[in-house]
Amino acid sequence: QVQLVESGGGLVQPGGSLRLSCLASGTIFSFDRMAWYRQAPGKERELVAVITSGGNTVYGYSVKGRFTISRGNAKNTVYLQMNSLQPEDTAVYYCNAPFAGTNWWGKGTLVTVSS
Repeated sequence: QVQLVESGGGLVQPGGSLRLSCLASGTIFSFDRMAWYRQAPGKERELVAVITSGGNTVYGYSVKGRFTISRGNAKNTVYLQMNSLQPEDTAVYYCNAPFAGTNWWGKGTLVTVSS
């Protein structure tokens, strides 16, 4: 059973930074693709960033230039460096990895941007 566990969320002031981490377990195989999504209250879940095993990245329009996705040296780890955070970035952030015909999700970590 694949498990994705996010960490690093919290309360931050506008203009601040946070780094989210996602660690996957339950498989000996490496994921071809890992991603971060977010869901704000009353809104649909949206893509934040995707990274492939080859290091190619895609970012959502609203975070481009402020957020950076990267993969760790340990297998199936992914990070999200978030800079210049704004109140509209407040959401639950989810780690995602499609693998073996299933779209695996973590339980999410809450990021709150507020003064």
